[in-house]
Amino acid sequence: MIVVALAVARVVDAKHINASASWTQAFKTATLLKSLSVNALIIGESGVGKKSLASYILPDAIIFDASNYDELLLALDSMNSVIITNLENSPNIKKILDIVTVRSIRIVATASNLYKNDFVDKVFSIKLDIPSLRERPEDVSFLIDKYINEAVSLFGASEMLKITNINPDLSKNSHSLKKQIMIQYLLQNINENELMEIIQKYLFEKLGSNSDYKNFLHLYEVPLIKAGLQKFKSQLQLSDKLGLNRNTLRKKISENDKYL
Repeated sequence: MIVVALAVARVVDAKHINASASWTQAFKTATLLKSLSVNALIIGESGVGKKSLASYILPDAIIFDASNYDELLLALDSMNSVIITNLENSPNIKKILDIVTVRSIRIVATASNLYKNDFVDKVFSIKLDIPSLRERPEDVSFLIDKYINEAVSLFGASEMLKITNINPDLSKNSHSLKKQIMIQYLLQNINENELMEIIQKYLFEKLGSNSDYKNFLHLYEVPLIKAGLQKFKSQLQLSDKLGLNRNTLRKKISENDKYL
C-alpha cells in the first residue's frame, strides 16, 4: 500500500500551492497514476480530499456514488473509465467490480474504510491511504489561509478574518475546518440586526413549551458570561461591568455550568 498524506486543497490547484512536503508527494503519486492504466482505491476519512484526488487522476471520468447502484450499473455499459465514491455503500460491490473487470473499465474509487477483501485487492492494484488533518498539522495553516481567501471572495468583503488563538475544528477534516472559518468570518462582520434575526429564526423552530423563556435564557446569558470572562479575566471585574453583585453572577454561572 502507498501511504500518502494529502493536503485538502483542490487537487487542480496543486501546481500553485506551497503546502507540506506530504502534499508534494501526494501530487507526484497522483501525477504518476494519471499516466498508468491501473485501478486505484483511495481510502480516508470524510473531508481529507479523496474525491478531489480521484478527479485529478481521472479528470474526464463521471463520478458516481456507490449507493446509487442501479444508476451506476446502467452507466457502466457505456464507459471506459469511472470514479466511484463511497465504495463501502454499494449494495453489491462484487457485481460492480466484476463488470469493471470484464469490460476493462479504468476505475478510481474512494472508501472510508480499508477493505479486507481479496476480490477488492485484486481489482485495485494501487491503494492510497490518506491520513486525517489531525495527523498533518503542517497543512492546517495553509488551509485556514485558503478558506479565509474564499470567504473574502464569497462574501464580497475586503476585510480579512482576524484569527486570534483559533482552535481548528478538525473533527470532519476540511469540512469542519471550512465551516468554522466561514462562520468566524460571518460573525466578525455581523451586525446586531443580523444576529437577532439568526436567533429569531432559531427560536421560531424551537418554541412551544410553557417554560420557553427559562429554557432559552441561556442563549443570551452564556455568550455574555463567556465573552465577559474572556475579556475581563475575573468574575469580580465581570460582575462590576455587568452591574451584578458577585453572588448573582456566581449563581448564573452555576445555572449554566453545562454550557461553560
